[in-house]
Amino acid sequence: QVQLAESGGGLVQAGGSLSVSCSASGRAFSGYTMGWFRQAPGKQREFVAAISWGAGRTYDADSVKGRFTISRDNAKNTVYLQMNNLKPEDTAVYYCAASYYDSTYIYTPAKYAYWGQGTQVTVSS
Repeated sequence: QVQLAESGGGLVQAGGSLSVSCSASGRAFSGYTMGWFRQAPGKQREFVAAISWGAGRTYDADSVKGRFTISRDNAKNTVYLQMNNLKPEDTAVYYCAASYYDSTYIYTPAKYAYWGQGTQVTVSS
């Protein structure tokens, strides 16, 4: 079992940058595909980015491609999301999640077994 805890959210102006982190406790962190999702008020949870267990492959939503970067440090049991050139539409609660599956189901929230509590990211215009 894995426990996840996000940190680093906050308020930033449009065009600015923010980094959020997700620390994991429990066994075998390195064996999970890790993903970031976000949910804005009144909207469904949406995929943002994911990274394979060995960090060899990353996947980004079209809406964040070229602006967000996901990375992980298995030695520190931590996954990161660096967000640059933020836009007001990026405002949401950001969640990290861990999945047993490989890239086949990275876009599907239901395929992630463990979730953090979320961290708020607010981008002002």
